[in-house]
Amino acid sequence: MGIKTYNPYTPSRRNMTGSDFSEITKTTPEKSLLSTRKNNAGRNSRGKITVRHRGGGAKRKYRMVDFKRKKDGIPATVLGIEYDPNRSANIALICYADGEKAYILAPEGLTDGMTVMNGPDAEVRVGNCLPLANIPVGTQIHNIEMYVGAGGQLVRAAGNSAQLMAKEGKNATLRLPSGEMRMVPINCRATIGVVGNGDHSLINIGKAGRKRHMGYRPTVRGSVMNPNDHPHGGGEGKAPIGRPAPCTPWGKPALGLRTRNRHKASNRMIIRRRDGKLVKK
Repeated sequence: MGIKTYNPYTPSRRNMTGSDFSEITKTTPEKSLLSTRKNNAGRNSRGKITVRHRGGGAKRKYRMVDFKRKKDGIPATVLGIEYDPNRSANIALICYADGEKAYILAPEGLTDGMTVMNGPDAEVRVGNCLPLANIPVGTQIHNIEMYVGAGGQLVRAAGNSAQLMAKEGKNATLRLPSGEMRMVPINCRATIGVVGNGDHSLINIGKAGRKRHMGYRPTVRGSVMNPNDHPHGGGEGKAPIGRPAPCTPWGKPALGLRTRNRHKASNRMIIRRRDGKLVKK
């Protein structure tokens, strides 16, 4: 998918870029696969803000994407590639031979009329979903399960792919887009190929209003707040933060603090962290 630019008839238009949607072949979503999506504006069930800087934005319907791909042995034809407002990747509408329709993540190279298949007997071809045990070493994959039957959780964003590095015993070793090397049970499923819409990361938003349409509210720097609102606040003019290191609004270190639980069960599956350091077992 390409990137389009705009004539600079306003200052904000000068550097703004957007997608040209050249891969999109279907403009109206499948009604049977839509569900309502309530905008909670970052608030929990008590009405308290638990995620800051969220709210407003254009209304969206949620597209029910099939991340599990459990319908084995039945070929499905791609009916169209659609835009999904809920994710960076595009989605593909497929229709199985028995008439059932589903949405899947659209990998690079998947076009209308192509056939995809799920299950251990599927070919190693773009868009097909099969267990890691049946995928050759070195293949690029996405939509990877972490637990058997749970559905794809890893590598789902636009332009991303992981590489299958090795298979040994009950586990397969993957190199994730972050550079992390981790093991995944060899019976977990993954989809062949790279997630489409790879130019998504090159889009320049251009103006604040476009971000508001996406459901984001403004972020205010702590240094311009009062001392009772933020540890960086207070002072005359552009005062320094007055602390050894930057802090969050709640006084915790903002940079470099590791927040991952040291006793997390999945830690033993990580071989190499994304910073390149080997994990001590």
